[in-house]
Amino acid sequence: MDIGAVADDFTGATDLATTLRERGRRVVVVIEDRPVDPALLADADAVVVALKTRTAPVADAVAASLRAVDDLVAAGADRLYVKYCSTFDSTDEGNIGPVLDAVLSRAEVDRTVVVPSFPANGRTVRDGLLYVGEDLLEDSSMRQHPLTPMTKSRVRDILAPQTRAAITEIPLAVVHEGVAALRGAIDEAQPGYLVVDAVTEGDLAVIAAASSHLRVLSGGAALAAGIDAPAAAAADALAPVGPGRLVVCGSASRQTRAQLAHAAAAGAAMRRIDLDRAVDHPQDEAAAVAAWVRGLPTDAVPVVYSVGELADVRVGSARVSAAVETVLASVVAQLVASEDVHRILVAGGETSGAVVQRLGISFLEIGPQLAPGVCWSNAETDDGRRVALALKSGNFGADDLFTTAWEVLA
Repeated sequence: MDIGAVADDFTGATDLATTLRERGRRVVVVIEDRPVDPALLADADAVVVALKTRTAPVADAVAASLRAVDDLVAAGADRLYVKYCSTFDSTDEGNIGPVLDAVLSRAEVDRTVVVPSFPANGRTVRDGLLYVGEDLLEDSSMRQHPLTPMTKSRVRDILAPQTRAAITEIPLAVVHEGVAALRGAIDEAQPGYLVVDAVTEGDLAVIAAASSHLRVLSGGAALAAGIDAPAAAAADALAPVGPGRLVVCGSASRQTRAQLAHAAAAGAAMRRIDLDRAVDHPQDEAAAVAAWVRGLPTDAVPVVYSVGELADVRVGSARVSAAVETVLASVVAQLVASEDVHRILVAGGETSGAVVQRLGISFLEIGPQLAPGVCWSNAETDDGRRVALALKSGNFGADDLFTTAWEVLA
């Protein structure tokens, strides 16, 4: 394989895999340390390991990332890619820096680029500052994230408390000078992390070309679109799965709330989790929600969510967030086991991880793209049931995603 990647959550893994697949690579997404047929890896141009480490304790995140890196190298990965969110979700005690430190040390290299930009979804870096649309990161809805409230916008300032490595900013002017100039800046910089400005896909293509000699890359998924790839191959359609649709949302992002509002206006069946009951009696809440879904018409689009408006957000409440993940994953598992649901759209990285883990899925077969960073995939549960999954970062997708995503499935 030419690329072995480690993603810090499951939506990030499918995001990166979709980008690599669109460039013509044969891609496999492996779920953490679940067993996978070696033949799947042998036929892949790229393998993405989906971890659930974004908000994990540093020691756990580093250990899981290094296990994945070791497995990828053993399977023949030529280059390594550390994938994190395009909004650089983290805190001063976060693990992006420690994971990068560990991966660079294991790969025996002294530098890599740091490129979270994803222009198609409005994430750009200018003058070292990360923007969400026209807003600085700290002024965006990410400031109210329940687990990683983002109160800084300079990527260097977010990363600096997490690492002792030097952090160098490379401005857009150098990127616009072209590949040779940027490669020179990368090679001449002090060893450590090189935060490179990017506001367009063209900028990312220059960065990818200028960093093609680096064994380790780091960034959001969009950087991968510029990496040299084999000739584009025809994308295979996903095999059809059974009926029954379900949307579950653990995300509190502005875009997910817009998607919820659109779904409600379009006539979807809506149910908000009782957060207090989820904390105190999670199995009772999950059973009640599952019973509600079963009582709907078979052609309904049930939407189960935790946050419908900003006032519902409980910033910094890890206990509530964990309860939401438990309830939503249990709802999905119950409905899949009873074969009431076979097609599931999950909004939120942490929730996606919880759902995939609960279903006992080992790998994802990547399918058609729904939006930049969002795709359908097919998977098999640990008891042999086939399901279609769309794992969506909370910030991604058009307003009508919850009602239109099903149209591309057979």
